[in-house]
Amino acid sequence: MIKSKYNVIGVMSGTSLDGIDLAYIKFENNSNWTFEIHASETIPYTDSWKQKLSNLVTYNLEDLKLIDKFYTIHLSHVIRDFIRKYQLSDIDAICSHGHTALHQPEQLFTYQIGNLPSISSLTNHLVVCDFRTQDVSLNGQGAPLVPIGDKLLFSAYDSCINLGGFANISSEINSERIAYDICPVNIVLNRYANLLGFDYDDGGKIAKSGILNQSLLQQLNSLDFYKQKAPKSLGVEWVDKHLFPLLETSQLSERDILRTMIEHIAIQISNVIKVHSEVLFTGGGVYNSFLLDRIRTLKEFNLVKPSNTIIEYKEALIFGLLGVLKLRGETNCLSSVTGADYDHSSGEIYNV
Repeated sequence: MIKSKYNVIGVMSGTSLDGIDLAYIKFENNSNWTFEIHASETIPYTDSWKQKLSNLVTYNLEDLKLIDKFYTIHLSHVIRDFIRKYQLSDIDAICSHGHTALHQPEQLFTYQIGNLPSISSLTNHLVVCDFRTQDVSLNGQGAPLVPIGDKLLFSAYDSCINLGGFANISSEINSERIAYDICPVNIVLNRYANLLGFDYDDGGKIAKSGILNQSLLQQLNSLDFYKQKAPKSLGVEWVDKHLFPLLETSQLSERDILRTMIEHIAIQISNVIKVHSEVLFTGGGVYNSFLLDRIRTLKEFNLVKPSNTIIEYKEALIFGLLGVLKLRGETNCLSSVTGADYDHSSGEIYNV
């Protein structure tokens, strides 16, 4: 049923493995979409789940299906606990991204775990999920999906950049929303911080203490992906195949790798920002002040940091919106972004 107001729970799990992001959001549509986030929380993964999720690309399809079953149960428990903790009763839908296991759009294949139909009965709510599969079947990249939210909720900015497992950018060019993945960020930085005994590099302090290696930096900046035109997207498989081997064979210390990666990320991001533009930055990478300082040094522009709630939960917020748009039968996936054959309303709707 088409309504003007919706109360939904947006659920997001990204490649940086920070945890499961949940946000309870009220959306209202009176000619334009507005939103209010009334509750939000990130539930960290246990070491066991973090280990499983970081190695999903190594499992065969049968093992993945088994993991999918148990992950769907785990995700359902997390969502139910969130509903109970914040005493949420008015819920039109749970709108969940799931967690990307495999992403091979060139093979017309993508697989997100946590999107099984049983999630609806396990949570006892209507669920909208699995937003990527249809886009890939329509010859799209299946990513990034957030730009429709940038267009409808954050159009005041020239560009929106998210610093998560990967960095991506979204902007309006000639009245058309264009977006693509820029480069890996936390999926690499967190790994090398972990090797030093930290969950992440707080403020980029470890990287700042390292030495920039020009030879490795040149190799990273020469990777073919950066020469490709949009639409384009990145996945764990690409990092495992093209980037980690460069880092591992460099024989540099973790600190020097972190320092060199920061410079690489800053260069790639500064390359896609227009001079004097106003850019909204979100995602966990925004707390890496050393990275932001390097980006500002390389390009003159106005970097906007919103509230911590938006920084941390913007993706959960927008997947909530994707679910609402799917319920309304409206476009939530832009062909100008993903390269799909046409704009479409993507996702599966599961009723209790």
